[in-house]
Amino acid sequence: MKLVRYGAKGAEKPGLIDKSGQLRDLSAHIKELDGAAYAPDSLKKLTALDPASLPAVSGQQRLGAPVTGISKFVAIGLNYSDHAKETGNPIPAEPIFFLKANTALSGPNDAVEKPRGSTKLDWEVEIAAIIGTTAKYVSESDALNHVAGYCVCNDVSERNFQIERLGQWTKGKSHDTFGPLGPWLVTKDEIADVQKLSMWLDVNGQRRQTGSTETMIFSMAKCISYVSQFMTLLPGDVVTTGTPPGVGMGMKPPTFLNVGDVVTLGIEGLGEQRQQIIEV
Repeated sequence: MKLVRYGAKGAEKPGLIDKSGQLRDLSAHIKELDGAAYAPDSLKKLTALDPASLPAVSGQQRLGAPVTGISKFVAIGLNYSDHAKETGNPIPAEPIFFLKANTALSGPNDAVEKPRGSTKLDWEVEIAAIIGTTAKYVSESDALNHVAGYCVCNDVSERNFQIERLGQWTKGKSHDTFGPLGPWLVTKDEIADVQKLSMWLDVNGQRRQTGSTETMIFSMAKCISYVSQFMTLLPGDVVTTGTPPGVGMGMKPPTFLNVGDVVTLGIEGLGEQRQQIIEV
């Protein structure tokens, strides 16, 4: 299934995308797409529905992030060897992770704000997992059993805030709109191999990132297992897993986003996003 939240900000409704690409309303069957909705029993009930029996939604609809009410937004850093190299960092011996503020979560096509004082606004196409069952001290071999599905994430980053303003990376990763997620959650049964998905990102129509989840240093399963050794992942939590090379910070000379720029990105089988940069 491809599950979505659609409608105005703060008033989104649950829906699904059927095989023809039609948006259909799930409101009669589920109140929200939150952690409870992504539990195995809930997904099983949704899977049993006949999409044709659901009301079709007409018109161009805004899409929100495909999950709400999360307890954590976890991000893995430097998880592609070429990306580590382009940023001048050694390949990590174990996963590096940090937290993005939950308030950074936004819709896949919502505008991205350029924060006040921002001088180095950057992009990062990533694949994210949404947790379906509680994960605490889970093994790598069992980790993906705790995943409800996958989606595209843009780990928007302000490098000056992240690197030069002291403290942890969270400072440069957590402004409102710095976590576009979606367009939908694709349940894991639709993805044959999460480690063999191509990914890309363009800025103003120019290709900046081209990569594949195949070149991740630490696999999706390893990332989830590793994070669960330090904190409990709850249903609905988001774990985004790093970016391939081609970020603005790694360009020669470094190139960053300005107001009016348009970022488009996508991952094979998971859909595409589009964001325009705006002033706060």
